[in-house]
Amino acid sequence: MRSLKDQVAWITGASSGIGEALACAMSARGARLILSSRRLAELERVKNNCAYPDKVSILPLDLTDTANLEAKVPIAIALFGHIDIMVHNGGISQRALVAETDLSVHREVMELNYFSYIVLTKALLPHFIARRSGYFVVTSSVMGKIGTPMRAAYAAAKHALHGYFDCLRAEVNQYNIKVTILTPGYIHTSIAAITGDGSFLSGEPEQIKGGFSADKAARQIIRAIQNEAYEPYIGKLLGQERLALFMKRLLPGLFTRLIPRFGTPK
Repeated sequence: MRSLKDQVAWITGASSGIGEALACAMSARGARLILSSRRLAELERVKNNCAYPDKVSILPLDLTDTANLEAKVPIAIALFGHIDIMVHNGGISQRALVAETDLSVHREVMELNYFSYIVLTKALLPHFIARRSGYFVVTSSVMGKIGTPMRAAYAAAKHALHGYFDCLRAEVNQYNIKVTILTPGYIHTSIAAITGDGSFLSGEPEQIKGGFSADKAARQIIRAIQNEAYEPYIGKLLGQERLALFMKRLLPGLFTRLIPRFGTPK
């Protein structure tokens, strides 16, 4: 079982939600952390809430600015001299019918939820290969394995993560580099969601309100990291999201007939 003590973990999207909860959970287990997001004040708050703030560094970055992400990697490495774990966690959600979603929204979601991960991964990979050690932990979603109404742009980006990081896992196994793709269900966080015209969704979907807590999700993620799991589900043990995963795999015909009932506007 992998120990987190003194491991250097870089977490994006660390200013709230799963990223914040995971930072606190990893700090409590002795990890050294690099916390990144756009919101400096929130990163400072998260740092101060960690068990060992003196072992936490802050590196503000904007994942939407993919042209300048590569330059952040050597800065991150220099903070502790190396990086052991890269936790890709930043992102945005989306809710709109395909027919009502601008192409620009698809590009925006893909840029943030997919390409930002790829840019950072490719820039960090030589460091991991040189050390013959490293670990990519990727926050995907149940939507990376299934598709429901209103989520096409989001699901497409998450599906892409599975394809990319499955291929990467196979390529870098020889260097002792690990890859875990997290598939969370509904988690009660404040993640922003955009609509078909790119405006932000007002209100909080009912599924999110009743979702799994970020703290509980972080504990499950810690166990997944310690066990170097390939593709763990994160969420309620008997949640409908987990049922959907099993149904899609074992009863795809039934799943296809039932899924139009979920999420379609009345």
